[in-house]
Amino acid sequence: MMFLLALTMLTACAASPQDLSDKMFTFPQQTSRAHVRLNTTMQDFSAVTVCHRSFTDLKRDHGLFSLATPSNQNEFLIFWDDTNKEMEPHIRNGKAEYGGWDYKPNMWHSICTTWDSASGLVQLWFDGQPSIRKFITSGSNIRGSLIIILGQEQDSHGGGFDIKQSFVGMMTDVHMWDYVLSPCEIHNYVDELNFTPGNVLNWRALDFQIVDRVLLEDKFKTCH
Repeated sequence: MMFLLALTMLTACAASPQDLSDKMFTFPQQTSRAHVRLNTTMQDFSAVTVCHRSFTDLKRDHGLFSLATPSNQNEFLIFWDDTNKEMEPHIRNGKAEYGGWDYKPNMWHSICTTWDSASGLVQLWFDGQPSIRKFITSGSNIRGSLIIILGQEQDSHGGGFDIKQSFVGMMTDVHMWDYVLSPCEIHNYVDELNFTPGNVLNWRALDFQIVDRVLLEDKFKTCH
């Protein structure tokens, strides 16, 4: 009975997709276990856009969005390399390195990443500012049994977490599309205006599972 109670405390599932419009996930401590798994039935992508907002004071490497398949743990990864001060999208077997961003601690940042398999080009939008487009990999889709995780960086399919790459802070407004979002739609997302929600992951109808100490809390409100 105690084991079942403990298991219930450690793993919380959304019974059905939830509207998290006014919510955020809080990752309150450095850990090699705590994470949120995001669920989707879609398994084949010729293009991807992922947008999220995050808030942290970390001064080390950390993963922001980790999508793995059985054949590639870094199928679609958004990673902050603190040593080189670079935001790094990893897609399939390649990565791009984007430096020069003012990734300040203790403030919200909106980050969108796009990739298209036909051209092989990736682009990063940081707080509404576009990067140059870089070639990363082309000619094949992201395909397979997807595991999508917030709070940890997968070094194996669904696991292999490294405490020194874990995310500590808050995260909200996570969306994923199976196409490249237009610049206007990205600006609408960044400015919190009306935009088309993700058709793969939709923060307003999110199917998710919390593992270990991650809190679902109300977003910060601005007082006037």
